[in-house]
Amino acid sequence: MSGSSARSLGKGSAPPRPVSEGRIRVYSMRFCPCAKRTLLVLRAKGIEHEVININLKNKPEWFFSKNPFGLVPVLENSQGQLICESAITCEYLDEAYPGKKLWPDDPYEKARQKMVFELFAKVLVNKKTTFFGGDSLSMLDYLIWPWFEILEPLELAGCVDHTPKLKLWMAAMKKDPVTSALCVDMNTYRGFLPLYMQNRLEACDYGL
Repeated sequence: MSGSSARSLGKGSAPPRPVSEGRIRVYSMRFCPCAKRTLLVLRAKGIEHEVININLKNKPEWFFSKNPFGLVPVLENSQGQLICESAITCEYLDEAYPGKKLWPDDPYEKARQKMVFELFAKVLVNKKTTFFGGDSLSMLDYLIWPWFEILEPLELAGCVDHTPKLKLWMAAMKKDPVTSALCVDMNTYRGFLPLYMQNRLEACDYGL
C-alpha cells in the first residue's frame, strides 16, 4: 500500500501509468470523507492498493476521463475498469475481494444495515449494540465514521454530548486498528479547512 500521504496531482500533470496486474488504484484526496470510506474498506480487507491523490481545487485534465464529474473516490483496476461513488466502491471491494466480509451474508441483515445507513439520524435513539450493524464492526460503521472523525476540527464535537450511545460508538471506533491507522491529524485538518474553503490550490497538500 502506498501513496496515502503523497502530494496531489493537479493541472498539467502527466496521467499515471496503467495499473499493474493484480493491483487496484484509488484516486483520493487526503481530507475527503467520501474517499476515506474507500480507504477504510481497503485496509480492513487487507487489499494491496496504491493511492493517487487529486488536487480537487486544481484537477488534472486527464482525471475527467476517470470520472466525468471530477470527484473522488474512483477505483481503477488493471483491466482499466473504473468504479465511482464511495458507497458503490466499498460494496464492490467487499464483493470482489476475499477475506473478511464487511456486509452480512444474510440478505435481510444486509438490507437492514443499508436501511440504517439511509435512515441514520432516525435510528440513533434505538441503537442497542456497540456498533451500528451489531456487536461487531461492519461496513455500516466504516461508511458513517469519516464524518464523525472530523467533528472536533469543525468545532462540532459538542453535538454528540447528549447522545451517550453515540459517544460510546465513537470511542469504540477510535480503538479499531483500521480507523486508527488512517486517522486524520486534527491540527492538520484545521489548517486544511480554511484553505479549502478559500479555494486555495495548496489546500489538498496542506501539512506535507
